[in-house]
Amino acid sequence: MVTALGAWTIKQLNDLGRVGRFLLRCLFQIIVPPYKLWPMVQQIHFIGAASVFVILFTGTFTGMVLGLQGYYSLRQFGSEGALGAAVGLSLVRELGPVLTALMVTGRAGSAICAEVGIMRNTEQIDALTCMAINPYKFLFAPKFLAAIICFPLLTSLFDVTGIVGGYVIGVKLLGVNAGAYLEGMYKSVVWEDVYMGMIKSLCFAVIMVWICASKGYYLHLNKAGFGAEGVSRATTQAVVLSSVSILVCDYFITAILL
Repeated sequence: MVTALGAWTIKQLNDLGRVGRFLLRCLFQIIVPPYKLWPMVQQIHFIGAASVFVILFTGTFTGMVLGLQGYYSLRQFGSEGALGAAVGLSLVRELGPVLTALMVTGRAGSAICAEVGIMRNTEQIDALTCMAINPYKFLFAPKFLAAIICFPLLTSLFDVTGIVGGYVIGVKLLGVNAGAYLEGMYKSVVWEDVYMGMIKSLCFAVIMVWICASKGYYLHLNKAGFGAEGVSRATTQAVVLSSVSILVCDYFITAILL
């Protein structure tokens, strides 16, 4: 039992070191010339523009649920006027960056892992290496840059649509005073709250691309298998691990910045 525990510990440390080196190499290739704009634009379209509808839809209904639940909770204390502050703070600080990251992970992160895993499966990554093309520069640096650019913008869209959704439910449907809703949000949501949300979105962007890309890149080392089954299992593991890591990172960032 002790031998098995030691072997498992060594394996986990090796895996952690391997993915840590993977992250450092990818981040280093971002700042190393030559710089190519078109691959980054393609990834911005894939990660960002293609996720706009999902973010708008999710943000609107999240804000509507917050407006509905917040109204009935605050009404018990006669504080319906604080609905705007409750909706704004909840979205800007927590729900905006977290739900945006989870939605993009499910839509784009799974595709990144599957794409890289299939490239590893069909030896396309080995072919890049044989042609003296750095796979970290060619494949992963544009993805990291695109995610770092897109996540704060998508989070902002989520926040705005969520606030509008809460306004529609609270003011138009439930009769909360429009001035009280907007004034409460204006006084409660300060720059520190927006700053926290943006910092979270940047961290979540790195986490999503890091985990999903590394799972596909090291597919050949995964005991789950090397063929189609291995790709499917690696993709599932990448999405689950990314989602859990985002939630854990959210707690630590909140504890540090509060």
